[in-house]
Amino acid sequence: MRVIHYVAFLRGINVGGRIIKMADLKVCFEKMGFEQVVTFLQSGNVTFTAPKTDIDQLKQHIEQALTNTFSYPAKAQIYNLTTLREIVTDYPFDAADNNQHDYVIFIESGLEQDLVREAYTLALGEKVQPGKGVVYWQIDKGSTLKSSFAKVLTKAKYKTFNTNRNIKTLQKIIQSTN
Repeated sequence: MRVIHYVAFLRGINVGGRIIKMADLKVCFEKMGFEQVVTFLQSGNVTFTAPKTDIDQLKQHIEQALTNTFSYPAKAQIYNLTTLREIVTDYPFDAADNNQHDYVIFIESGLEQDLVREAYTLALGEKVQPGKGVVYWQIDKGSTLKSSFAKVLTKAKYKTFNTNRNIKTLQKIIQSTN
């Protein structure tokens, strides 16, 4: 049986009063039968190994276990490590300077095209581009929550189906699994 490295990005962890300790999150993943479970930061980033399986089934299994364990409507984006490497490698913009953030918005497949087509006005220097199941976003520091694009992300159509991570965080996660 082939074992694969996966990464789970959980939405809404340790924000808005929903506090989940990373040690408890790790135990939850281990109880699901996953191995080599590691959490990163306090924002719901988890790497683990599991037998190769259908990502949609894996996602449903993880969301159900998290919902049952932590009593909240869990949402997760699950990627195998190879796909995550491709997503990071495909980042289309030059690396941000010290005044900008580079983000990857992980979103339910198919919604990335809708999101990019929504009506919004980009701020000077702000960039948005769809990828495969993601949206790449570069924005000036301090403007993230004020951006009209950010406001589109909070629309009901997208809100529960996306989570974002800084590209530097993603690079660290990938490096830690080597």
